[in-house]
Amino acid sequence: MNKSGCPICRKPADPAYRPFCSRRCADVDLQRWLAGVYAVPVTDDESGAEDASGED
Repeated sequence: MNKSGCPICRKPADPAYRPFCSRRCADVDLQRWLAGVYAVPVTDDESGAEDASGED
């Protein structure tokens, strides 16, 4: 079981909503995913872009 608790509010997790403590926290997490809050940032790397395009 997740010892740190709910990833949203840190209360103990409820087995019915694991790893969350409630339906509310599960919905908050879903909204964050849908809004792109958890997106991985991308940086432009010009040397990588040249390699990917196949141009020298």
